[in-house]
Amino acid sequence: MTDEDTILIGEGVVLDSGAASVPLRMLSGLIDLAVTVLVLVAAYALLDNVLAEVNDAWARALTILVMVAVLVIAPILVETLTRGRSLGRWAVGLRIVRDDGGPVSVRHAAARALVGVFEVYMTLGMLAVTVSALGSRGKRIGDYLAGTYAMRTRGARRALPPLAMPPALAGWAQTADITRLPDGLALTARMFLGRAATMHAPSRARIGTQLSTRFATHVAPLPPAGTHPEDFLAAVLVARRDREHAVEAARMARSASDAARLTALPYGIPDVD
Repeated sequence: MTDEDTILIGEGVVLDSGAASVPLRMLSGLIDLAVTVLVLVAAYALLDNVLAEVNDAWARALTILVMVAVLVIAPILVETLTRGRSLGRWAVGLRIVRDDGGPVSVRHAAARALVGVFEVYMTLGMLAVTVSALGSRGKRIGDYLAGTYAMRTRGARRALPPLAMPPALAGWAQTADITRLPDGLALTARMFLGRAATMHAPSRARIGTQLSTRFATHVAPLPPAGTHPEDFLAAVLVARRDREHAVEAARMARSASDAARLTALPYGIPDVD
């Protein structure tokens, strides 16, 4: 296990972050590249007759449109809808996640896809491989800008038990103001909670207290006095997860509503086939 795959916390305890190795990322990238090339060839083959009949300006415009659709729009859609997967990542057992271990959104996928045009395609992948080999967690430039990394989904750690809101803190969590946690802090706390039961009692208590102290700087008001550090960590992580889910659900509902208004006929004209 390399330093890129781990998070070191107090008492020398090492938690596995599940970060993918550079060779695995290269293999998944090569598979995705092969699929992309096949799609581009098929797309231009279908448009061959059209390109032959239009003028040069239209031909260039259609060529650029196809490239943007295949190299940018398609990866964004695939990565967003599959929650960080692609054909290559599925084949080798990887998934793109946020630095805190959460699922990526369209914003993260867009940043990775746009930067990927430069660091993957324009440099033939050399820049992405170099940055991944020298950086942490095998990240490429797009990952640093988006705040993501590639996590192993096979051959890695066992799935962590799901977190539940401590009943005593449910009311507090509904009104607490929780700011954005630093990259890695939420993931470290999540790994700690998943493995706390197997840790030595003094180390468990000390690490839980250290993490809760760091969490306290991002939460207001603080939980009731006497709250156990692990309950505090779990409550913050669950509240944060539920709020992000609610925001994303509201965004999707607004998008669906906007799409319905855009496709509707104006002035109450009935849509009759």
